[in-house]
Amino acid sequence: MAHDGPVSAGLHDCRNAWVETLEALAAEDERIVAVVNDSTGSSKLGGFQKKFPDRLINVGIAEQLMVGVGAGLANGGRIPFVSAASCFLTGRSLEQVKADVAYANFNVKLVGQSSGVAYGELGATHHSIEDLAWLRPLTNITVIAPADAWETAEAVKWAAAHEGPVYLRLSRMPVPNLDMPGRVFTAGKAELVRSGSDVTVIACGTTVHLAAEAADKLADKGLSVRVLNMATINPLDEAAVLAAARETGAIVTVEEASVRGGLGGAVAELTAGECPVPVERLGFPGFVPTGSTEWLFEEFGLSVPGISAAVRKVLDRVKR
Repeated sequence: MAHDGPVSAGLHDCRNAWVETLEALAAEDERIVAVVNDSTGSSKLGGFQKKFPDRLINVGIAEQLMVGVGAGLANGGRIPFVSAASCFLTGRSLEQVKADVAYANFNVKLVGQSSGVAYGELGATHHSIEDLAWLRPLTNITVIAPADAWETAEAVKWAAAHEGPVYLRLSRMPVPNLDMPGRVFTAGKAELVRSGSDVTVIACGTTVHLAAEAADKLADKGLSVRVLNMATINPLDEAAVLAAARETGAIVTVEEASVRGGLGGAVAELTAGECPVPVERLGFPGFVPTGSTEWLFEEFGLSVPGISAAVRKVLDRVKR
């Protein structure tokens, strides 16, 4: 079903949704524990620590150990939510994520905070634009980048109930909730945000509301733009992508991540093999400069004008 309502004007921090949901789940299930790398504040886990002081484990700045502790807790029957800035959670402990979580298929929930370029002014060492490319190829891990606070809460609930590894990719940048009554979160399924027949924009995370706004502006100019919220990057909703390719003939992907290996890479790989159509990938081409998150979004086209330009560019390729 298409949801063609306007985007809500209010902005919400998805981290608030994650901790409120985690606290509610922990009150009902004593198996739920939190593991952090001296990031209780930025992970917003202060309230969790007060309510469940014996169920928060702070390992200090030791991300490899943190993931190992999470794997051990899972092996012992707990449901650990392992939280840290995503650049350090995935970059420093990739071997442990691969071997101790994915290969072992342990029930660990990895929560990457402040993903993308949320730490804009801190530069490339703190940007987390490679994490999707690192984790997407790993067997067993479900990779989810929620679009808003509502979807974040639903994804946390799903992760807690799901038996197996999960990576939740959260931002610290406030975003509006998509105003779409009757929403249902289903891991592995794309959400139709706007219906359209001329071109499809597939977005995830913080860029979904921008894609919806761009589609609305392009509709005023006579273009029918389908928008898909692809919150689950692994496993990808291949049926939705291929339907978009066949029915609209052109695709733009938008993500606060590297254009190589993430959502854009997954879509390009699939369409190249099954239904070749022009695909324009919006994201970051490599290391990006130091600057505010807002400036980086504008500079690299992750904006309403940038998405609109990419739509026109891909449609020009169709006409050739």
